[in-house]
Amino acid sequence: MENPVITFILLLWTLAKICFYNFLGFIDNIIPGEWKPKKDVSKDIVLITGGGSGIGRLMSLSFAELGATVIIWDINNETAQGVVKEIRGAGGKAYSYVVDCCDNEAVYKTADKVREDIGHVTILINNAGIVSGKKLLQCPDRLIKKTMDVNVNAHFWTLKAFLPNMLEKNQGHIVTIASLAGHLGVSGLVDYCASKFAAVGLDDALYHELQYTGKSGVKCTVVCPFYIKTGMFDGVKAKRAIMVDILEPEYAVERIMLAIRTNQRVLILPRSLYFFPGLKNLWNPKAVMAFCDLNGSQQMMETYSGRQKQD
Repeated sequence: MENPVITFILLLWTLAKICFYNFLGFIDNIIPGEWKPKKDVSKDIVLITGGGSGIGRLMSLSFAELGATVIIWDINNETAQGVVKEIRGAGGKAYSYVVDCCDNEAVYKTADKVREDIGHVTILINNAGIVSGKKLLQCPDRLIKKTMDVNVNAHFWTLKAFLPNMLEKNQGHIVTIASLAGHLGVSGLVDYCASKFAAVGLDDALYHELQYTGKSGVKCTVVCPFYIKTGMFDGVKAKRAIMVDILEPEYAVERIMLAIRTNQRVLILPRSLYFFPGLKNLWNPKAVMAFCDLNGSQQMMETYSGRQKQD
């Protein structure tokens, strides 16, 4: 058994570290991202899944403007090629590959081709996502499986494909586009919330794994936004915009780019909800519901239409 004195000293030292790091975190959180030093991404090779539309397209354009080489993975060749043409038309460097990220073998095979054609990916953005928009008992099994495959399982395959080189160099950046639905359950989004909770957990565990294996040079950023005005959530409406409203995609991408370039660990959008995920676990469940009722966020999926009908 360990000496009680040593145990007591260890406890005091741990408490001191907790206070110190929380103080640093508090200071970091109140300093605007615009004031922080931003890393140069002009020499990076950035791969964005689902980069042919929505915020994936906007991130592709933003990285290209900063001089990065952009690789778009999308299941839709037409939209992906359209973004590549936009970037190249502006003098940027971009490539696209048609790949179903749910297919692990296709991911590994295409990753080999990317390395052969372009080089090693240094920033991986797992952005591709889908939403069924159906209540649990009305959601077909195939859509539940598809939601989990696209929104979380695909992350495993891309990580296994591109993380080894980052680990070898102890340098790189993994970006997980999750959701506030990965912290709070939402009516009409049971399968989606489950997948985003999993994505948040994957990112958290990966971060700690990298820290404890001495690979802290590989950065991790998880992005948890409220609803964004993209085709994926067409029809969703807030009853009232008191604390939060549906986000404009341009604003969301501006904040995501800033978070990546400043190596921000967690990005909650909008900023007004920054402390809600933590507070939710301390509040009474009825208090959480009362907070949600302020904007009617638990009823927002009732008007959902989506990018396309999914029966």
